[in-house]
Parts: sequence; structure tokens; C-alpha cells
Amino acid sequence: MKNDIRFQRRRTVLAALGATLAGAALPAWAKYQPDQFRIGYQKAASTLVLLKASGTLEKRLAPQGIKVSWTEFPAGPQLLEGLNVGAIDFGYVGEAPPVFAQAAGADFVYTAYELPTPHAEGVVVGKQSPIKSVADLKGKKIGLNRGSDVHWFLVALLQKHGIALTDIQPVYLAPADARAALQSGSIDAWAVWDPFLAAVESQDGARLLADASGVASHHQFFLSQREFAIKRKDAINVALDELGKTGQWVRANTAAAAAKLAPIQGLDAATIQIGLSHYAHEYRPIDAGVIAEQQKIADTFYDLKIIPRRVTTKDAVLA
Repeated sequence: MKNDIRFQRRRTVLAALGATLAGAALPAWAKYQPDQFRIGYQKAASTLVLLKASGTLEKRLAPQGIKVSWTEFPAGPQLLEGLNVGAIDFGYVGEAPPVFAQAAGADFVYTAYELPTPHAEGVVVGKQSPIKSVADLKGKKIGLNRGSDVHWFLVALLQKHGIALTDIQPVYLAPADARAALQSGSIDAWAVWDPFLAAVESQDGARLLADASGVASHHQFFLSQREFAIKRKDAINVALDELGKTGQWVRANTAAAAAKLAPIQGLDAATIQIGLSHYAHEYRPIDAGVIAEQQKIADTFYDLKIIPRRVTTKDAVLA
């Protein structure tokens, strides 16, 4: 019932925003604009952040009369709401946020995905914790960012070990709050992704209990506003080409990439380099296989009543 209420509220907010944006006084930022390419990003999205810093996308699209702008979001769910209400045209999130967004009525399309990166997320415990195995998580408080990629990872990890979601106590916290809670002992474990995972291990001595290897693919997705994806496929293709080049550079120059990201992400370069090594930095067009994996997440979340209605993930793919 609580999940239904939360999602109903979110659907109501999205509907209200949509109604407002569909009216005569539609704000300029919410309209499709053929000469604008508005990109949403998160600081943890390393390749996209490096592309922003380089300015190469702006240079390539300028001859076409397209202006690139960037908006930072704290997490995937907020970015997807921005995409849904027309604040941005393109963004990068993990595998769970699109499922939550579809369940809440958001309209977007999958555009490309990053190759699997299961080592880039994990469950950690404090260095003095008596917890030694996943089985020991029964009855424990586990911090996670609700609706993020680790939400699916934690569900899949528990299922693999025969633990019901009701056997643990989820505590929904943003990364900074979850790290403080783990340090203070307010939570027993934390499901988190890089670079936060690398930071809590290297700086706090947290112990990795399990990563997503053999549990979840940990795909990352580039998503687009539907109208923009249809009408400005040329701009999106240029962006994906530049992202591919940036990813190739990161793979060949991980230390240099970490040094560039350090002042942006607010972490030391050594920690960022560890996190970067866990990501593929290599992208592919959306295919049936990855959409089937998304459907499995959606079906599992619905069966567990994490989302209030069934969704069909292929509805978010352009024909």
C-alpha cells in the first residue's frame, strides 16, 4: 500500500507537470527545440562528465546550428523526471531507474547501453562488522538509494542466496547519508556503486561482502526524450560517437582520466581510478537482449510489489 501511495503521488506530480507543460504558457525550456541539445548528467557518470569538460560535442554540433547545454542531477530518478517533463533531451542512468520511471508513467526511449560492469557495484560492511557472508544479512539494516541500480542488485543478490526481501530492513538513503550511517553503525551494510564504492573501501576500510558478478549485469543506459530521438537522431548519433571516443580514451588513459575527474567528483584521483577500472566505457545500440534483461527487472519488481503496475520495457524502444 505504501509503495502504491508513493507511486500514485509521483504519477500525480508527473501528470500535473505534464498538464502545465502542455498548456498555452509552455515554458521555452520544456519545448522540443531543433537547435538545442540539452543533456542531463550525474557527477558519477565519468565518460559523460569528461565529454562535457572536453567541449568536443559542442564543436561538432556547432556547424549544424545546435547548441549543447548541460544540467546536473543528483541521481537517476530525478534525471528521468527532468527528461519526462521536457527539461532535458538526453541523459545517462543505471538499469533500475527506467523501470521505476515507466511504472510512474514517464515517456522516454532507450538509446544505447554500456557493456556489463558487475564489479562497479557491491554490498559493503564496516571493517569491524561481524557480518561475514550474504546469509548474515538476514534481519539487518541495509542502506541503498531507492530506485537506483543497486536496488535491483540487492534484490537479485538476496534472491540468489535464498533470502526474501522481507528478511532484511531496507533503509533508503542517498550515498553521502548512507556512508555516514555505515560509519556510525546506524545501518549494518550498504549497497552502493562506484566511485562511492571505491571511496568507502579505500578511505573507510569498508569490507566488500559481494559485488554483482553472477548476480546483475549492471548496465548503464543513455535515454532520450521521445520526440527528440525521432527528430534529432543525427545529434544523438554524434553524441554517441563522441562518447565512444571518450570511452576509448579513458580505457587507454585511466590515470589521466582520474586526474581530470578528481576536482569535479570531489574524490582523490587514486580512488577514482579504481572506480574507473570497474566500468567498461564502451557502448552499444539498444538490442533485444538488453531490453529482455530490463523486462526481467520490471517483472521482478512488480511481483515483489516494489512497483505498482506491470510495464513492458520494449514500449520504450523506437521501432
